[in-house]
Amino acid sequence: MAERIGVYPGTFDPLTLGHLDIIRRGARLVDRLVIGVTTNPSKEPMFSLEERLAMVRREAAEFGNVS
Repeated sequence: MAERIGVYPGTFDPLTLGHLDIIRRGARLVDRLVIGVTTNPSKEPMFSLEERLAMVRREAAEFGNVS
C-alpha cells in the first residue's frame, strides 16, 4: 500500500492552538504530515520565518510522523 502523505500549509504567524488541533487530527489520518510554513507578502509578519519554523518544529515534535 502506498504511503499516505498529507500537507498542511500556512503562515502560522503565530502558531495557535487551533493550528495544533488540525496538526494533531491530520497526523492521525495520514502516514506522514508535511507542514509547509510560508510567507504572505501582503501581511506584515509578527514573527520571522525562522521563528515560525522553530515554533512549528518544537510543537510538532511530539508527533512522530510530522515533518
